[in-house]
Amino acid sequence: MWQRLLSAIVLGIFISDAATAQTVLKLGILGDQSGAYSAIGGQGSVVAAQMAVEDFRPSERGLKVEVVSGDHQNKPEIGVAFARQWFERDGVEAIFDVPSSSVALAVSDVAKEKNKALVVTGAGTADLTGPKCSPNTVHWAYDTVALANGTGSTMVKRGGDTWFFIAADYVFGQTLQRDTTAVVEKNGGKVIGSIKAPFPTADFSSYLQQARDSGARVIGLANSGADTINAVKQAGEQGISSKGQALAALLIYSSDVHTLGTKAAQGLVLTEPFYWDLNDATRAFSDRFAHQFGGKKPTSNQAAVYAGVMHYLRAVEALKSASDGAATVAKMKEMPADDPLFGKGEIRQDGRKIHDMYLFEVKQPSESKGEWDLYKLLSTISGHEAFRPVAEGGCPLVKGQAAKR
Repeated sequence: MWQRLLSAIVLGIFISDAATAQTVLKLGILGDQSGAYSAIGGQGSVVAAQMAVEDFRPSERGLKVEVVSGDHQNKPEIGVAFARQWFERDGVEAIFDVPSSSVALAVSDVAKEKNKALVVTGAGTADLTGPKCSPNTVHWAYDTVALANGTGSTMVKRGGDTWFFIAADYVFGQTLQRDTTAVVEKNGGKVIGSIKAPFPTADFSSYLQQARDSGARVIGLANSGADTINAVKQAGEQGISSKGQALAALLIYSSDVHTLGTKAAQGLVLTEPFYWDLNDATRAFSDRFAHQFGGKKPTSNQAAVYAGVMHYLRAVEALKSASDGAATVAKMKEMPADDPLFGKGEIRQDGRKIHDMYLFEVKQPSESKGEWDLYKLLSTISGHEAFRPVAEGGCPLVKGQAAKR
């Protein structure tokens, strides 16, 4: 009996020591859980992060990984409050997702101040890897330059040489309009007008009327999420496309197109870094994701959360620590960033994740074979053609260094 009791005590000590030896790592998914961007990230980003943790098998590597989430409500002050609490009190070492460019820029400053890691997948402003770059921030899926180089240049080449912008009146809309304007003008086009719409906006009728009256061949929507859905729907109701004007949704996700339906969205040209039906690897991941998320296919943002978490965890494993955020991000840049969802990739000195982008067109209803059969592929844009050259961004991290890309 005493021998059995002694064995039990020894076993208990062993288990306790093993549990103590296991490093606990907390990851924060900071997104829009209830507003205009909730469908592109929201709870789906949390599911994607949890899938990445599960696939990484942290217990086999001496790690215990916990995922927490928060709703920043698209307000920078709330995003900053979450970041400070997570970093200062709750032991979170890295934050992911962060749609809304104004929130992402604010949280990036906090991550640098607290020396934690930030992997932005939901925000678009290219300033995150330009003048506002940080040694603690990685910008994953897309940015405003890549969207402009894809959709903007294609629309001009198709004859859309005059543009009128309807832009969300905050950082993302302003940056997307700026970067698309540069591409339009570079390709011989001209911007003849623009208007800013409050974010969020439900009624775009007056803005669309001004765009129609301008006579521009292309109406550029520099917005996203529910705003884009509302604008595209109302443009259809006004019969804009039937009167010879084209609509360019400069950032639109598969979830948005699914909500609109192919009847309303058919013919839209768009640029994305990921589509669930792109290849065998994206289909396999998307089937798993849909099984866990009510049958919904992942957006490019949700796929990027998965990929970003996986790459971050590999860097932590290589360093055997997550305590130094800048060092972890440096290791992420050092390691190859190839993955099955985004293909071959790298993370540049300025924090920009480089991978191919894809130009799609929304299928006509007669072409679609199912609920989520939304896009047909027009072309593949190499990452180094899609994203801004590192030497042109104005990132202080690359000043005085030989910038080849």
